[in-house]
Amino acid sequence: MAGIYIHIPFCKQACYYCDFHFSTSLKKKDELIQTLIKELGLRKIELENQSIETIYFGGGTPSLLTNHELQLLIDSVYENYKVIENPEITLEANPDDLSNNQINDLRNTRINRLSIGVQSFFEDDLKSMNRAHSSEEAKKCLSVATQHFDNITIDLIYGIPDMSLEKWNKNLEMAFDFEINHISSYALTAEPKTALYTFIKKGTYPPIDENLALQHFNHLIEKTTEHGFVHYEISNFGKPNYFSKHNTSYWQGKPYIGIGPSAHSFSKTQRSWNVANNSKYIQSIHDNKLPNTIENLSIKDQYNEYIMTGLRTIWGVSLYKIEAEFGIQFLQYLKTSSEKFINKELLEITTFSGSPNLNVLKTTQKGKFLVDGIASELFILN
Repeated sequence: MAGIYIHIPFCKQACYYCDFHFSTSLKKKDELIQTLIKELGLRKIELENQSIETIYFGGGTPSLLTNHELQLLIDSVYENYKVIENPEITLEANPDDLSNNQINDLRNTRINRLSIGVQSFFEDDLKSMNRAHSSEEAKKCLSVATQHFDNITIDLIYGIPDMSLEKWNKNLEMAFDFEINHISSYALTAEPKTALYTFIKKGTYPPIDENLALQHFNHLIEKTTEHGFVHYEISNFGKPNYFSKHNTSYWQGKPYIGIGPSAHSFSKTQRSWNVANNSKYIQSIHDNKLPNTIENLSIKDQYNEYIMTGLRTIWGVSLYKIEAEFGIQFLQYLKTSSEKFINKELLEITTFSGSPNLNVLKTTQKGKFLVDGIASELFILN
């Protein structure tokens, strides 16, 4: 099984915290869509022996596309790849794009999952992040979308400076009131080259408070658990049968191809990424050349990849898999390097649910917020 990610590099305006590739000019939209269709055809050989189980429209803001444009891209996938009977097809969308008519029209396409970028239900938060939608648009959008789509996830951002725990709790309660079945939630971060990073450096925006983010994160886990969500990946919370199949395939090491400028692709032994420039991407595909950089993954790279993704999930890192796929030396290294984190109660070795003889290395509740740093110290670098 494999997945296809399609990057739509257009937005109405730039959110201050965003470091993804996008353009606020739509001049090249028609040309780019035709180029995406051509890339899908050029790359079909890469997954000719695989069945496609997920298609994901990300960005950027894919909801800027018309239903006809989305359908052209979906049809191209079906024409070039072997797609399973009921694939998960996700559309990332902003609330201001999802009018009643748009939602109703989307219901008649193959798209069966919406990922809606709410971020916050409070107007001051949205303005501070330069989001294009309003609080009322978010609420109105969800009230309509939940009538037509069962499989909906929303994004929420925590750790916003000066956001009280009470305010963060109100954000969560509003999500629960809409009976959303999946929440993706991320700490506000100031990535280099973003407007937010510049504002903090200049002192015009408060610095990020990691202690506040940790407080919000712990509350997020507590409240989602109370409401029947499973914390199946560090930033993702889903009710049973509502986990993201596409993102889960990333964490479980399944192959996928990324279509569009800046999109990433992965197989077990290779990682590649397209050029993050719309014009260069279009010209290269026009010339029948893939505008990508390829990295061949060594056995150490593959091990590090598995450690990073495995520790972020409820499935953990299988000690059996480490020995079977990488060898006894890798297993011994992992056990030795993880010992200090086990002693600090940040990691634990436990048995995987349903397989009592299969030991896995997992983060504890205390270690979840620190998982990226912990994983990096378990990497083999030399």
